[in-house]
Amino acid sequence: MKRIIFATGNEGKMKEIRMILADLQVPVLSMKEAGLQTDVEENGKSFAENADIKATAIQKLSPEDIVLADDSGLEIDALNGEPGIYSARYMGEDTSYRIKNANLVERLNGVPDEKRTARFVCAISAALPGGPILRSRGTIEGRIGYEERGENGFGYDPIFYLPEYGCSTAELDPATKNRLSHRGKALEAIKEQLRPFLEEGNR
Repeated sequence: MKRIIFATGNEGKMKEIRMILADLQVPVLSMKEAGLQTDVEENGKSFAENADIKATAIQKLSPEDIVLADDSGLEIDALNGEPGIYSARYMGEDTSYRIKNANLVERLNGVPDEKRTARFVCAISAALPGGPILRSRGTIEGRIGYEERGENGFGYDPIFYLPEYGCSTAELDPATKNRLSHRGKALEAIKEQLRPFLEEGNR
């Protein structure tokens, strides 16, 4: 039976991924669950390049499986697109997101609402056994809030405010967040590209 391995160890991310990919009816494993351990240097110049690098590197370790990898991050317009592709490494990978979020809010001190525009971006690459790489991209537009709000998200979610919903992405219920989020949109798009491959493999 085909398996999907998602190149992450982030449990919050895996929870979202499993919800969205559930109707593919194939096992979705994290790298840890698949027994894979490696450090991949993400030295690409874009989210898409980094996703490609991760997916192809992990697929070589498990050539019978479909390997999905994403690179995602936060782009803040008033900070020239920072932290961008360095979102996970911003202020150091071991720095808590509470500290990262506080720092970004502080850097935007005095910036008015209309100039606090930002977006989450997610690029996903799917490396198929002996086949091509499938790619998708999703974004969600919002603003940077003035404080952390909500417990349902992770990472930068508590400071990413959606004016039309009057809340942060960390205050959305999981189903709504998966429908609106950058990762949710990118996963839905890659899921549709994977369906024909999975159906063919089950014949």
